[in-house]
Amino acid sequence: MEYFLTDEQKMIKELARKIAEEKILPKRAEYDENEIFPHDIVKVLADSDLFGVFVPENYGGLGYGVFELCLVIEELSRVCGGIALSYAGTALGTFPIVLFGNEEQKNKYLPHIAKGRIAAFAVTESGSGSDITNLNTTAKKDGDWYILNGTKQWITNGGEAETYVVIASTDKSKGARGSTAFIIEKGWDGFEFGKKEKKLGIRASATRELVFTNCKVPKENVLGREGMGFLITIKNFDTSRPGVASQALGIAQGAYEAALEYSHQRKQFGQPISSFQAIQHMLADMATQIEAARTLIYQTAKTIDSGAKNYSKESAMCKLFASDVAMKVTTDAIQVFGGYGYMKDYPVEKMFRDAKITQIYEGTNQIQKNVIGIELIKELAKKKK
Repeated sequence: MEYFLTDEQKMIKELARKIAEEKILPKRAEYDENEIFPHDIVKVLADSDLFGVFVPENYGGLGYGVFELCLVIEELSRVCGGIALSYAGTALGTFPIVLFGNEEQKNKYLPHIAKGRIAAFAVTESGSGSDITNLNTTAKKDGDWYILNGTKQWITNGGEAETYVVIASTDKSKGARGSTAFIIEKGWDGFEFGKKEKKLGIRASATRELVFTNCKVPKENVLGREGMGFLITIKNFDTSRPGVASQALGIAQGAYEAALEYSHQRKQFGQPISSFQAIQHMLADMATQIEAARTLIYQTAKTIDSGAKNYSKESAMCKLFASDVAMKVTTDAIQVFGGYGYMKDYPVEKMFRDAKITQIYEGTNQIQKNVIGIELIKELAKKKK
């Protein structure tokens, strides 16, 4: 399907695909098996200026938008969703600074990220996954400093990132208005890393605990102002969810392409299995669902880039739909491969494992339905006024 990309967008997409094919493909199985963080790939992406895609030009970036970011994530994830996450997770940790940082903060952090410094976003805790208002990590004001104590769990790029945006409770009595966002740097006193998780999929991505023990954060590193942590989190996820959807889309595309190619090669009863109507129907469903997901993601990303004020519903829709498509397509891809698909010798087994997390992180798909439902009710109420 033709999406009428500009010449610059085509160049970005082609560059990301070239890196995926030439640099990621030869290493994806090894990095997945041994849980190796892809520092070498990060350097290639940085040297190719792809980290600058989501950073404004004023701060050393290329000044593109969410749409171009999605193009890159999709192409990288088509080959390896885990390795792609080092890049996508950095965007997640960068958007809060782009959206809410003051000039001093933007000038201090964004040029380094544009050159390949890894970033991360930390809100999840053991007792607050979907419920991001229930934080036990605290930040107490002490003169010109905030003192952070607590533990963040399941943080993408944890331990590898140099820059972290961390959400902590500054006043529990205020509920959703009682949390604050802080920019924190790796190596600060009182900031350490805990358990590195062993995961089903995305194993080339680092997922770690962040541990804060009387960590002193200068007041200049508050994002926005005190009490804006919940708002920053919601806006960050609304902006970044098309990126998760693009990760799911890329994984689905890679699995579909592998299944299509295999169906032409594999012969049963004296003919390629692609000649059987049952297989043709599976492939048809895969291709249709992938294109539907791609259209929804691209349109949502363009809506965000247009300057629209509210895109929570569309963002949740594309994350919900694309991640379900990824799970369905990778499951069917294994079925097309038959017994071989269950083996690590073929990539669809890994793609199946990688796809599952896209239904869970940055808000489970059940939470996405909640978001969509609330927005639909709001729209109805507005029409009735």
